This record gives sequence, structure tokens and C-alpha cells, in this order.
Amino acid sequence: MRIFAAMKVAIIGASGAVGQEFLRVLEERKFPADELVLFGSGRSAGRTYTFRGQSVAVKELQHNDDFKGVDIALVSAGAGVSKEFERTITKHGAVMIDNSSAFRMDEDVPLVVPEVNAADCAHAPRRVIANPNCTTIQMVVALQAIEKLSHITRVHVATYQAASGAGASAMAELEEQQAQLVRGEQPAVAKFAYQLAYNLIPQVDVFMDNGYTKEEMKMYHETRKIMHSDIEVSATCVRVPVMRAHSEAVWLEASRELTLEEVREAFATGEGLVLMDDPGKKEYPMPLFLAGKDPVYVGRIRKDLTNPKGISFWCVSDQIKKGAALNAVQIAEYLVEKKLL
Repeated sequence: MRIFAAMKVAIIGASGAVGQEFLRVLEERKFPADELVLFGSGRSAGRTYTFRGQSVAVKELQHNDDFKGVDIALVSAGAGVSKEFERTITKHGAVMIDNSSAFRMDEDVPLVVPEVNAADCAHAPRRVIANPNCTTIQMVVALQAIEKLSHITRVHVATYQAASGAGASAMAELEEQQAQLVRGEQPAVAKFAYQLAYNLIPQVDVFMDNGYTKEEMKMYHETRKIMHSDIEVSATCVRVPVMRAHSEAVWLEASRELTLEEVREAFATGEGLVLMDDPGKKEYPMPLFLAGKDPVYVGRIRKDLTNPKGISFWCVSDQIKKGAALNAVQIAEYLVEKKLL
């Protein structure tokens, strides 16, 4: 355990959508950072951002000793950067909380959602902790509430993923496409394979040999690792013309038949969850109203008509918040609380 008098935090990828959210979340949650340093690419170097009323300039990320004295590094700059700079970031003792896919399935790197498996943070021999995929994060927060009632054996999930999942440039592209269509122009397509405005794209990430996309297989493998479970997961991931907050339709099979009353109670009291389920009042989670919020919202809870042990529900969570920056900061908070730095 390191002994330090002041907490020094670094953000790598400070100019990106998640990097900017890191800044907001750290400030919102009053994270005990006495010093903040920002890193980015050569293009971002020199930009300044405000944190707690102070202006902080972005430094270019380089292979040097800039991470000497850093306690926690929040990284969101892509898998390639994470792999290249892992040793540079951690060699002086910093804990690297990585938001990319670079290390998620490495056996010696914990993959953590604090509401589910925070204790795994204690076993990080490389001083690297991985932040899971955004779609996996919100699903396992909800599943964990049910897992406490009965072991979940099987999950089918269809995701409805906002443009935010592909970063700030994707959000800008959706916004511009909508404006172009209003003006009667042909929308420009660059970030996605097809026009996203007024459309659904049933592909997130590249296709694998088994016909599933990489995003869908992430949900399979990551869920099993996070929950330490033999749970089977089959996913269909769809990009939708929503700016922020992902939605998921989930069907699960438990080991025993569950009553709706106990399921609702589990969601109502589950850590990181908000129950929003009153069909009579048309009350259910929607991304339009939940962007920028911290929790995972759950509604449309009902019995699966095809399986007595089955439950269906709908959940919504902000991909940039809980699906990325907030989850990473919660990991950092756990490290501080448990004196694991």
C-alpha cells in the first residue's frame, strides 16, 4: 500500500467525451483529488479545461516520467493507447483504471462494476483495473439484484445504443445529419456504416465468425467474468438515433420461479438502481429523460409468457455516465475507501 499526503489524479484522453465526463463526475462527487493532471494527443495538448474553478492545461501523453507521483489514472483514449502506455502509466505505482477493451479479458486484470464485484479491485497485480463495456455495465447492475434472489442461468438481451457510445464525433454526426435532413440535404455519413438519423443500424462493432458482433460477444464474456458466473448471454446490439443513454430489453431465466413482487422489491432496493415501473401511468425509463443521470433505471417488469422461470424487463442508463466515467470514478472511490492504492 502506498502512503501519500496528497491525492494526485490523471485523466488520459481528457478532450474526449468520456474524458470530459471524468472531469464533471470527479467534481460532482467531490472526489478527494488534491492535484489533477490532464493528458491527450499532440492535437489536444495545450487545451485548457476548468476543474474546481482552476484552469488545467492538457499535456501531450509521452513515454516519460510524467506519471511519477500519480495515484490514480483514469484512461479513455482507446485500446491502442492503453496497451502502448500501460507500463508508462503504472511503473511508478499509479493504478490505471482503463475504459477501453484492451485488458478486459486478461486473467490478471479485474473487470469491475462496483455494485457487483468491487472486491475484485484488491487483486490487480499489474495495477490495472478494467472498466467494462457500457452495455454490460448497466445490464449487470440490474442482473445482480435478481442474482441475489436466484441464480440466473440464461439471458437474452436486445440493446438500443445511443450515438454517445461511439464518442463525441458520433454525437456530432447524428446532430448534423438531422440538421441536413431538415434543410433537404443529403446527410453526410462518416462515423457509422449508414445514416443513423431516422434509422436503426443492427450492427455495433465488427462481425465475428459466429455471426455475432464483437459488441455482442463482449456482453457474453464480460458478464460471466464480472458476475463470476456460468450465466449464458445472447445479445443483439442495435445503434439507434438517440444522443445519450442506452436502453436494453432483457429476458432472463432464473433457477427458480420468481414472483413479480420479489423482483420489483429487488430492483427497488438494488444498489445503483431506480425502479420506474407504473404501466397505468405510462411510467417507464426513457433515454430522453434520463441522459445525465447516475443510476440504472428499470421498468416494464413482467413474467415471461414462454417460461415460468423467466422475467422480462427494460432498463436505461447514460452510457457516458454510468456506462463509462461514473463507473471508473466509483472504482477509484472504492480504492481510496479500502486503502488499496
